[in-house]
Amino acid sequence: MIEFRSVTKRFPDGTLAVEDFNLVMPSRKTTVLVGSSGSGKTTLLRMINRMVDPTGGVVEIDGTDVASVEPVKLRRSIGYVMQNSGLLPHRKVVDNVATVPLLSRVPRKKARADALALLDVVGLDRALANRYPSQLSGGQQQRVGVARGLAVNPNILLMDEPFGAVDPIVRAELQRELIRLQRDLDKTVVFVTHDIEEAFLLADQVVILKHGGRIAQVGAPAEILAHPADDFVASFVGADRGRRALHVENHGGGDILVDSEGRLAGVLAAASASEAKAGPVSGPGASAQGQDPR
Repeated sequence: MIEFRSVTKRFPDGTLAVEDFNLVMPSRKTTVLVGSSGSGKTTLLRMINRMVDPTGGVVEIDGTDVASVEPVKLRRSIGYVMQNSGLLPHRKVVDNVATVPLLSRVPRKKARADALALLDVVGLDRALANRYPSQLSGGQQQRVGVARGLAVNPNILLMDEPFGAVDPIVRAELQRELIRLQRDLDKTVVFVTHDIEEAFLLADQVVILKHGGRIAQVGAPAEILAHPADDFVASFVGADRGRRALHVENHGGGDILVDSEGRLAGVLAAASASEAKAGPVSGPGASAQGQDPR
């Protein structure tokens, strides 16, 4: 469990990035911090592994104040995935994945063997192991970045807008892959994005932030959609514009879902037997195949 208690961050130039932030991020769940530029989401993420230290307040992991842990040791125990993957260009894929284990004195043979196994985990062909990052596609580079983040089998995985630099098709693939990984590996994931659709797709807990790290609302995606806390949240999730008020239109004998502005939102499909037995599904896109194309 990760807990922020009365956390504030003021940078040397006087910028107040976060003010009196309080939040519990539950273990083995995905918490998504979502907000526009200046909302403090990346600053909050980096406080967890001490890439940024708070000006005031406490950040704890399982009851231990992170300020009491040596920064390098802390960072090597926490997975970190950033936008543009952050791979070392002069190292081959397998060596990029093995970077932190090698720094932690894991024998080279074992570190490389474990790195190859992680390529399997993130859905990459082992034939890519001896290529350099420049020889990979953007989506492949991000998968390598995720594998590197998992290399020390961390309990916590921090992800700072990791899919923001790839095209929409690859982004959707990576989002599905993260959902699968979380289901299989059961990590505590903290994910930063500015995209509310991505937040709703990935999160168990969504934290919508206003400027300066102020919390507008915390909750499950379905809770936030059903009961926006205020006009700011309603506007942020699109509820105030009726964008999520969908209706059915028939085109050529098939039913499609269209939003209030006439844009395609998905295809209406009959629920499978297992879904029907489970009952109605809440949350965005529950009745549709596909996503809002915006």
